[in-house]
Amino acid sequence: MQCRLLRGLAGALLTLLCMGLLSLRYHLRLSPKGVRETPGLSPPSPWLPELQLKDVFIAVKTTRTFHRSRLELLLDTWVSRTREQTFIFTDSLDEGLQERLGPHLVVTNCSAEHSHPALSCKMAAEFDAFLASGLRWFCHVDDDNYVNPRALLKLLKALPQTLDVYIGRPSLNRPIHASEPQPHNRTRLVQFWFATGGAGFCINRKLALKMAPWASGPRFVDTSALIRLPDDCTVGYIIECKLGGHLQPSPLFHSHLETLQLLGAAQLLKQVTLSYGVFEGKLNVIKLQGPFSPEEDPSRFRSLHCLLYPDTPWCPQLVAR
Repeated sequence: MQCRLLRGLAGALLTLLCMGLLSLRYHLRLSPKGVRETPGLSPPSPWLPELQLKDVFIAVKTTRTFHRSRLELLLDTWVSRTREQTFIFTDSLDEGLQERLGPHLVVTNCSAEHSHPALSCKMAAEFDAFLASGLRWFCHVDDDNYVNPRALLKLLKALPQTLDVYIGRPSLNRPIHASEPQPHNRTRLVQFWFATGGAGFCINRKLALKMAPWASGPRFVDTSALIRLPDDCTVGYIIECKLGGHLQPSPLFHSHLETLQLLGAAQLLKQVTLSYGVFEGKLNVIKLQGPFSPEEDPSRFRSLHCLLYPDTPWCPQLVAR
């Protein structure tokens, strides 16, 4: 009799223990890297380590035409401070760049044309490389962007770690429209916001994993062809129309399609991305006094880099009086 009571008590305790473990498993889930996340909490979370720059995958899209004129500038400036996190996606092998970057130069099987399929092909390669990396954030920029690593990390740290996040700068002041093919030769008009790739954007891993059915492997190119829109628009379409997510607009991302001279010198240090180029027939660059002249540094990226990192060996050193 006593033995039966003990066995019954042991069985009850085992049942309670199993129920407790199942409840714990329900309330706590494992992230892709095996770190526990608690839904509904904003950072800082006790389950996630503090975000570091090494947790961010930075993808730069380029083409062979700009290997010398644009990439050399990036490698000398901001990429020199983010070398382990930055991967260059291009369409042609370049032995000089290969020597300098090693596995961080990704030669895609994409066309060198500036067409929707070619651009989407490279974005697909970026996205797949990020998924394979296991890192926590995917940030895309173009080869005419300057990335401020400190400002980028500060921004990403302030964002929720357990929610879906898509952040960047919309190029339009309204949603874009697209025709989405439907069965029986019908179409549906959809509208959505997207972050322009020319200013850069970031997506966290939680959201990227949900995008995979429309964005991984050949699916990204197929999705882009389906709505007949470029790669950055396709990203917004997947997130907003397929997943019900939303773009979080940020004024800290900049392309050459805005008036960059309006940014004051004090503001420059806070921006996540900056750019340069020709807009409406005029050279469009940030306004910055020295240390290099506009002739020596037409993009102003070298002058900006020396402002952020005055210890850079090629930056003019201030002479102590």
